[in-house]
Amino acid sequence: MFHALALPLPWFIAGPLMGLSVVAMYAAGNKHLGICGSFVQFADAARSRPLETWRFWFLGGILGGAALVTLLAGYPQAGINYGTLSRNLPLNALIPFLFVGGVLIGAGARWAGACTSGHGITGCSTRSTGSMVAIATFMVTAVAATLALNAVSGGAV
Repeated sequence: MFHALALPLPWFIAGPLMGLSVVAMYAAGNKHLGICGSFVQFADAARSRPLETWRFWFLGGILGGAALVTLLAGYPQAGINYGTLSRNLPLNALIPFLFVGGVLIGAGARWAGACTSGHGITGCSTRSTGSMVAIATFMVTAVAATLALNAVSGGAV
């Protein structure tokens, strides 16, 4: 079965599935969909705050499902391979680079009030002005960072 599954899924399949997921979440429990909320639940658990246990299952399903499909399908990105970044940085430089990047992304997501998936998928679908501004900021920053990396590396990255 997995040999017939195109990886990654084409946009015309993945996009409607994500949109239907947002609609299903609002219809089933008036809940918004986003990954940051799932990570926040770990901090809430440590502080003895009320938990939304479905968010743990949601995060586990995303991580477990992605790992399962990757391993069963023999997807070439399984393992510690980050494409051009892995080819240009040794592992001892790659790990702190990814760690700092993850911390910055997490801090930015909390500062913005949600992560890219929360703003882009749920916030934009509910016509949130803040989410529209956040997504525009994410996109401009991503393009600027890509152009800066390209200029610094001489086109190697």
